[in-house]
Parts: sequence; C-alpha cells; structure tokens
Amino acid sequence: MYKKQSKIIITLFITMLLMFYITACAPADHSEEQPSGSDLAESEILRIVSLSPSQTENLFALGLEESIIGVSDYCDYPEEAMNKEKLGSSWTINLERVIELMPDLVFVYGESHAEALEQIKAAGIKVVNIEPETVESVFESIIITGELTGKMDEANEIVGELRLEKQNLLEKVSERTPIPVFYQVWDEPLQTAGPESFIHELMTLAGGDNIAKDAEGAYPMYSVEALIENNPEIYFMPPHVSDFESMTEEQAESIREEVRSRPGFDQIKAIKENRIELLEPNIASRPGVRVIQGLRAFAEAMHPEVF
Repeated sequence: MYKKQSKIIITLFITMLLMFYITACAPADHSEEQPSGSDLAESEILRIVSLSPSQTENLFALGLEESIIGVSDYCDYPEEAMNKEKLGSSWTINLERVIELMPDLVFVYGESHAEALEQIKAAGIKVVNIEPETVESVFESIIITGELTGKMDEANEIVGELRLEKQNLLEKVSERTPIPVFYQVWDEPLQTAGPESFIHELMTLAGGDNIAKDAEGAYPMYSVEALIENNPEIYFMPPHVSDFESMTEEQAESIREEVRSRPGFDQIKAIKENRIELLEPNIASRPGVRVIQGLRAFAEAMHPEVF
C-alpha cells in the first residue's frame, strides 16, 4: 500500500512540474466569463495579469508589455517579463494581490485553482483561460488575444509570419523518411509525450515517428521495456537546468552520460549512435508565439541534412 501511495504522489509531482514547462494541454477554452472582442475593442485595456508563461510571451509579442502588471512565477521570457510583479501560478495564485491590483484581464492556463479563479471573477475581473494543444490552436490563441486586447492587426501579422515559416519547414522535411523518436518528459519513473500532447504534434510535423503514438493520454508513463522494444533512433529530452543558454558542453555531456548509463539503455539505437538531443525546455514545449522555433528545433535535430 505504501509503495502504491508513493507512486501516486510521484506521478502527481511530475505532472505538475511538466505543466510548469508546457503550460498547456488542451484546445483553447473560451467558455469562462470572458469579454468579447467587440466589448474590449471599444475600450483601451491598460491592466493585464498573465499567469501563463506561453500567454505572457504572446502578450509581449503583441506589444502589450506596458499593459502587463503581473505575471506568474514561471514567466521568464522575454527577459523583461522577469521585471514584472510575480503573482504565483495557475496552481498557487496570490489571490489577494491579484484582486488588489484589479486588472482588466487575467490570463490563465487551465483551471487547476478553480476556487481562486471563481473569487477573481466574483470581484468583477475577467478571467480568460487559453489552453492550446496544437499548432493551429496556438495560432488561434494569438488571434483571440489580439481580439481581446485591441491588437488584431499585430496578431494577424504574427500568425501570417508563423504560418509561412511553418510551411517552409514542412516543405524541407516533406520528402524525408520519418525517424523513430522518443521524448523524455521525466526520467524516474519514465514519462513521455503521448498522442494527445502538443509535443507529439511538433515531433510528427518535424518528420518524426513518435514511438509512444499508441500510448494513452498526453503524458503517459512509459516502460523501459517498451522503449527498448520500439528502439528510437533519437532520444529527445529537456535538460532540467536553470539556464539552458548558459549550459556548458561539459554539463550537456554529463546529462547524456547519465542517460547512457541507465540499465538496458545500451540496447537502444539512439544511445548507441549518441543521438541524445537536448532541447531548450521552454521553446520545445511552450505553446505560444515561439511555437515554430520549437518545430524547427525538432526538425533540425531529426533532419540536419536539409538545413
């Protein structure tokens, strides 16, 4: 019984940590008490709180940096977001402070803190829940954000550029044979990106064949036995470091060596051929304005010969 309870606790912890990286795992939801585009297009929005890192990136891209009065503890891009007041996250909202600030809009990811969100709405503050899980729904979320904030021209321009870049990338890999790949979300217990995940779509579009495509859910546990049997040619993983950009080659090699040393992993083609690809966690998994950068990162790792 103790072991079973421990496993449940570990699973819940991993899932919450993953959500901090990914910040999205479902189609955009607009069923909450939200202002319509026409309502907000007629009045200037001056005060915005974003408790979603991917949404914060969207807001900055739309030129709304002066309107943002608070962000989540995990909003770290662009660098200017670090200077905004920290208000917790979608799971640990600083409720009193959010209400005290009286923003016009609060953007959240999901409803993990439903009680707090209800209290925010009860205070007369508009709550907008945006949860894109596909590239197309990311584009949609940018358009919706533009509509809500009077930035439709900017939103349409951004999405137009992203669509063009996406098309160019897909053309590069369209003739390539799909490569069996695996994405490690967590190591112990082993967790991966399943068919309902945003990461699965990025890998597939980039010319990969996700060996976990037949698993259930978005981020299922995955056995080492299945990993060895399905034998991926590339092993993707986000290194859990504080700053990916400043990671040294020695640190990167140490991370790869830890993977290589796991029991049974020496039977996997990706390990044998040293194709352990370390991807910047936020670019690879945040469904926001940098989505095509994530797509490019996967594509370049899988098919370097066409780039």
